[in-house]
Amino acid sequence: MLADKPERRIRITVAYDGTNFHGWQVQSGLVTIQSELQRVFFALSKTPILVQGSGRTDAGVHALAQVAAFTTASPIPCVNLLRAMNHLLPGAIRVTKAEDVAPGFHARHDAVSKLYEYRIFRDEMCSPFERPYVYHYPYPANDQEMIDAAPLFEGTHDFSAFATFDARYSPDYSKVRTIFSSTLVREGPRLIYRVRGTGFLKHMVRNLVGTLIEVGKGNLVTAGLQKLLTGGSRAECGPTVPPGGLFLVEVTYKD
Repeated sequence: MLADKPERRIRITVAYDGTNFHGWQVQSGLVTIQSELQRVFFALSKTPILVQGSGRTDAGVHALAQVAAFTTASPIPCVNLLRAMNHLLPGAIRVTKAEDVAPGFHARHDAVSKLYEYRIFRDEMCSPFERPYVYHYPYPANDQEMIDAAPLFEGTHDFSAFATFDARYSPDYSKVRTIFSSTLVREGPRLIYRVRGTGFLKHMVRNLVGTLIEVGKGNLVTAGLQKLLTGGSRAECGPTVPPGGLFLVEVTYKD
């Protein structure tokens, strides 16, 4: 019986188009990335598992390389597991790597940094084939002002002003985070925002981008942006931009 076999810890890397999913985390009655991975593994092994990701991506957000891990007594070799899971998963989700790791590995707690990318399409017309994966913003804004302001987020700051309310945040929950790099570059008709940090609060990256757009519109100057990084009010930031332009690009670990 599987229960008599030694347990293994398996780490997987997952790419997904989040357009038609209700985010990462299992939610009753809704299709999510986590629920699909768990459903497919159960179909293969007839044993339930808990797939723990490096973090929760919101509904509509994509990933190029989300990292997750689970414990199982199933003897299926990783190379076969990868093939079998991709055969059963919907086309919008792909396991790109599967490997045995140390029993204590934790996809979230062991992560050293995460890299997110947000794509803004600036031309007047956006192709319908690109539209689900960018924020189409053809309105007047000073791109250079936004580019110059992006590095101001770097360093260790209180990002309370950039966090959307979450019931998980207790009154004494720290919203201090360290941002290693924050850049905005122009690539053809797109503005690409890339931010790497120790971790991110709910909607934090989308709120950072919305605030940069306010800088580009002239509604926020450098001094005001710096004030927000000392624990300012959420009401003083820019709006939360749509999820479709956001990608989890990379999760890094000590090894």
